[in-house]
Formats: sequence, C-alpha cells, structure tokens
Amino acid sequence: MTLTAGISEATSAAKAADRAALSGSVHNFRNLNGHDLIHRLDDFYRWQDLRRALGLWPFGRSTEAGPRRHATVHDDSGRKMAGANFGSQDYLSLSGHPEIKAAARAAIDEYGVHSAGSPALVGNTSVSLTLERRIAEFLDAEFVSLFPTGWSAGYGVVKGLVRPSDHIVMDRLSHACLQEGAAAATRNIHLFAHNDLTDLRAKLEAIRSADSDHGIMVVTETLFSMNSDTPEIAKMQELANEFRATLVVDVAHDLGSMGPGGQGHLGIQGMIGKVDLVMGSFSKTFASNGGFVATKHRKVTEYLRYFASPHTFSNALSPLQAAVVLKAFEIVASPEGDELRQKSMANILQLRARLVDAGFEVYGDPSPIVCVKMGTEDVARLVSRQLHASGLVANLVEYPAVAKGQARFRLQVMANHTEHDVMCAVDKIADGYRDACIELAELI
Repeated sequence: MTLTAGISEATSAAKAADRAALSGSVHNFRNLNGHDLIHRLDDFYRWQDLRRALGLWPFGRSTEAGPRRHATVHDDSGRKMAGANFGSQDYLSLSGHPEIKAAARAAIDEYGVHSAGSPALVGNTSVSLTLERRIAEFLDAEFVSLFPTGWSAGYGVVKGLVRPSDHIVMDRLSHACLQEGAAAATRNIHLFAHNDLTDLRAKLEAIRSADSDHGIMVVTETLFSMNSDTPEIAKMQELANEFRATLVVDVAHDLGSMGPGGQGHLGIQGMIGKVDLVMGSFSKTFASNGGFVATKHRKVTEYLRYFASPHTFSNALSPLQAAVVLKAFEIVASPEGDELRQKSMANILQLRARLVDAGFEVYGDPSPIVCVKMGTEDVARLVSRQLHASGLVANLVEYPAVAKGQARFRLQVMANHTEHDVMCAVDKIADGYRDACIELAELI
C-alpha cells in the first residue's frame, strides 16, 4: 500500500466514524432485546463511547467551582475548558450570594447537615416548617409539602393522588417527572397538543362523556423549558372546574425568576391562590435542591405525606437546604430581588436580539431560558464540539428530548451575566455553527 493510499484509507475511516457518531439517538436504545441485562447494553455504550472519543458527547460534564457566570468545565472524558457559563440553572445568581452562604453556615452550626428522617418520621426541622409557611404565604396557599427534589415533587403529586381508574390529561411537553408519575399511576393518560385549549377541551369532553365517576388530573407547566412558552392558566383552571377535574401546575422555571415580586406566570396572569395544586422546584432560582406541592387543603398535604412515596420514603430536605431556600425566598421578594430580575431580563432581551440578528431562530417568549435552534442533530453535535473548544458552556438538547430535526442549545441566563458575556456567547455560537456546516459538508 502506498503512503497516499494509506492516508486516504485512514481519512475515510475517520469520516465513517464521524458519520456514525453524528447519526442515531439515545431513543434507538430505549427498547432492548436479549436475556442478559448487562450485555445487552453493549450497542448503546459503543455508540456513546464513539461520540465521547470524538468530542461529540456533551453530557455528564462537571464544573470545578460551581455554577458561576464563568466556569471551568470538564467533559466526562476529562477534557477541560473555561468560559462563559450559560449552562447552569442559577437564574438570579443566588448560589454564591453572601447572604445565602451565611444562612448555610448558620444552619450548619445550629442543626448540623442532615435531616436524618423522612417528613413522616422525624425528618422535619423548625426551619423546614418555617419554609413551608413561607411558601404558602408566597403563593396564597394554606399548606405546603416539601420534597427532597423538584423531580420527586412532580412525580409524587401525580402518583400520590391518581389511582388506576382515574384519568390524566397532560400537555404533551410536560416534564419527565410528571409523565413518569402519570405512567406509574394509570394507563388512562391523554396527551393534549402543546398549550392547545381546544384539544384540552376535546379530551376532557371525551373522558367525561364516557366516565362520570372517576377523577381527572389536568397537568401543565407555567414555563416550558424547551420552548420558553406558557399556557393560559386561568382558562385551563376554568376547564378543569367545568369538567370536575383537578389542575396541577408546575412552576419550576419561572417562580422567583419572573413576574411581580417573583411570583412567575401565576402572578403575571393573576392566578396566585387560584390554581388547585401548584408544584415546583428550588433548583432553578432558589439555590438548592428540593421541591414542593402547595394547596388550599391540609387533607392533600396529609395524604401526600403517606401516599406520595418520594415524600414518605426519602429523607426530608436537610436543614441546610431548607435554610438556603428560606433565605432565597426572602431575597426574591425584596427590592434586591426586583433588581436581580431586571438585570436578568435585560440580559435575556439582549441575548435573544443578538441571536436573531446573527440569523438564528429563538424559541418562545423572553425568559431565563433562551433556546436557539440548530436544526438537525448532526449539525448540533458538531456545534457542541466547537463550543467546548472555543469556551462556551451551553447545553445541547436533541431528540428525543425535542422533536427530531429540532435540536437546539438551551442557554440559561443568569442575573450577573454581563453584556460582554452575551456578546461572546452569540459570537461563539455563530462561529461554531459556520464551522460545523463546513465540517459536515466535508463529511458527505
């Protein structure tokens, strides 16, 4: 074999590997065959590890010093980069706030670091009970149940209240915790078109015409994290009332970070205290893990205490976490919280405008989530490799988390991002997209 032929063969092999890494998705490996639960994972791991070796696996990354606006990040092969961080969920930049850190230190001194029990079995502390009352006041509810994560709150409220003969009518883009809670609770799951009230009404009419005896839970979110859009909550509550259903609204992404006093789209739409059940997460704005369910009825929180398994059989929030969230609520509701939301929105509007000026499509309405469309998965994966090399932390979202051919980067804006951070992010995305298109053309 000549040197030229050897080089050509190696180049062809490299291109074939790239093409293999740029095709397929995790969805291909969801349904597995074979009797051996371990060895039947081989095909998935080979595909994943090929992407990893070629710098095309952008998941499982870690930061060296937490969610700062500039971060040093390692991918799961140890490749290191540093740059502006638009990948962390810290919308009001509270995770490093001096008062938050002081509250954490004080809680450690007073309580230690562990709840040492579930909420049903001596896991509550005086600070967690104070937090429940604070959230109830913030949302004009009466009672609140705390959960160890936002995911467990979403799963727990659905699985805890719905029984096999009941029905769930859910926005088809609802979060995985809500969908998995539904799948565990009943086979009677009805997905309605995203934010489509006409389709929601049709689903409810069909259910009630056939079944007048069993419960219906309607599920939606105030801010959808892949599309940055919101439903008409008042009209959904009216429909729930009309068809004797119960509305559950997930406020994970906008509570604290948007709206008057930080009350999110519930506040913006005048629905504080008017929704049947509200669940949310602390992990986006309130500087901690954890979640909650808020209601007007103590019977709901008492029932969930014993029938929502993530509540009953998981340790309660640690006193450290509860103290952090309590202090975060204090800041969110203060004039400083208003100022942080104003800074955040200024960054959001600037980022969206600059992306559009650069020729990109941006999804939805202004929120701390700015999703920029890439299109096909192969282009998006190549852009992700370029961003890691150039120094921008941004999360790739691809099929099946979003529809095939609608891959995007979900940029998560912090209040303490600067104009320079925003400009650099847009420049790096534009450069990465241009280079990725050139690279893809050479692979064809």
